[in-house]
Amino acid sequence: MKRAFVFPGQGSQVVGMGKELAENSTHARSIFDEVNDALDQNLSSLMFEGPIEDLTLTSNAQPALMATSIAVVRVLEKEFGLKLSELVTYMAGHSLGEYSALAAAGTLNLSDTARLLKIRGEAMQRAVPVGIGAMAAIMGAEFSVVEDIAAKAADEEVCTAANDNADGQVVISGHKGAVERAMNMAKEAGIKRAILLPVSAPFHCVLMQPAADEMADALAGTTFNSPSVPIITNVSADVVSDPNVLRSQLVKQITGRVRWRESVLRMGELGITDLTELGTGKVLGGLVKRINKEISGKSIQTMADIEAFVIELNL
Repeated sequence: MKRAFVFPGQGSQVVGMGKELAENSTHARSIFDEVNDALDQNLSSLMFEGPIEDLTLTSNAQPALMATSIAVVRVLEKEFGLKLSELVTYMAGHSLGEYSALAAAGTLNLSDTARLLKIRGEAMQRAVPVGIGAMAAIMGAEFSVVEDIAAKAADEEVCTAANDNADGQVVISGHKGAVERAMNMAKEAGIKRAILLPVSAPFHCVLMQPAADEMADALAGTTFNSPSVPIITNVSADVVSDPNVLRSQLVKQITGRVRWRESVLRMGELGITDLTELGTGKVLGGLVKRINKEISGKSIQTMADIEAFVIELNL
């Protein structure tokens, strides 16, 4: 069996995330403490107790999701003596989840990852004034169809296919008026669902260029090591191990498309048969069923999940 670990992106956050791990593992708790210290913020209290309105803010949700994912990794490594390089062949993450993958692989240290995600979240929020941009999920259409609709709806504004998540699930991003035009065009074309997403900014489109510029500066001053496990990146949908390329692709990722469907297809081509999502939620473990039915998907969130996974490894 060839396995890939994957890490969730924004939208999977929920009040209570990581709390059960922290209560049952000193190693997990140390991750949350280190992130709190790096950010000079009691982020773990917000994660465990809420309110959800504050947790959902991009600058909080991004480091929170990373921290929970890395807490799972730390428990696997420290409490069960497992080595990621022996467990998995590749790793990947959805948007901010790529930072989690890089932290898990040792390319970035935990404190730097937390600080980068805080900067990333704040920069993305600042890039476009609230109300100017929007994102929408177009359900039930192939990527090429949605891409064409977005291009036609732009009409001298920005509207682009931002997230190619799975067959029949594409997210568009851009100016609010253009996104709304695309939603109407999708409905007129007989596409079954077009849903405006409750996001505060139009991620993964050229409107995010100011955030990309800010992240380029932040990333330039950060140490990048070679990953212990190769990363399949959002921008390339292919395997990358060069630290400098990983750094540059994090900049491109801000304005570029999340090529998740293609990334999972690439995993299949590389022989992956098991995709395991680490951290909050079960989104990526669920999407794999729609992309490649030859790959099994599962999620690890709790101590019970971790223990069941370790038992499975020893069977």
